[in-house]
Amino acid sequence: QVQLVESGGGLVQPGGSLRLSCAASGGIFSFYTMGWYRQAPGRQRELVAAKTSIGQTNYADSVKGRFTISRDNAKRTVYLQMNSVKPEDTAVYYCNAHHTVALSDYWGQGTQVTVSS
Repeated sequence: QVQLVESGGGLVQPGGSLRLSCAASGGIFSFYTMGWYRQAPGRQRELVAAKTSIGQTNYADSVKGRFTISRDNAKRTVYLQMNSVKPEDTAVYYCNAHHTVALSDYWGQGTQVTVSS
């Protein structure tokens, strides 16, 4: 069982930056691909970025060049650096841990990001 706790959300102006963190407990961290998803009101949850334990990354086209996912395996933490944010980035951001063999998924409680002037 994996527990995920996100932090770092809040209100940011367009063009600004924000860094989200997700601390994981339980399980073997290196067995999980860690990712960030987001869900805006009235929309489906979508993948923002994901990173495997060996460093392979995947980004949504809408955030490429602006967002960077990183993970510190020793600290069991994954980060999402969000730069040049836009109003359309407003959403609840969820941390995800995906077991690469068992194909199980764990989710954090979500953190609100609001981009507005």
